[in-house]
Amino acid sequence: MSFEEIAIFLNDRHPKGKLIEVGVGFNFKVALKLKKLGREIIVVDWNPKAVKKAKELGLKACIDNIFSPNLIIYRDAEVIYSIRPTPELIKPILELGKTLKIPVYIVPFSLDGMPRFLKLENYRGIPIYVWNPHQKDI
Repeated sequence: MSFEEIAIFLNDRHPKGKLIEVGVGFNFKVALKLKKLGREIIVVDWNPKAVKKAKELGLKACIDNIFSPNLIIYRDAEVIYSIRPTPELIKPILELGKTLKIPVYIVPFSLDGMPRFLKLENYRGIPIYVWNPHQKDI
């Protein structure tokens, strides 16, 4: 899987506005590619060490708990996305998208356990699950 391809997908789908990666961990490839493409990007994680590393790499980064998100961080976001989140993070990420009324993109670690109401898109061999605000409730 080419993480840079995911950045291109997101950039093409949402050519304007702020993007936020939820649960970035230590995989900064998508965010760094989006930044290189000139995009406003914020990465979020609960781990202070991951946030510190992101800042060292020149990314805007915030500590946040997706189970009780600080909505100020996500203000004016165009889209949120998550790359290979653990299964327990999927529902709160989708709920955040619903609260914010913005699209959510999830590139899963495995296809098991993904909610059926999400739209599955295949982008250059990469499975990307999509939720849009006009879809049925989560």
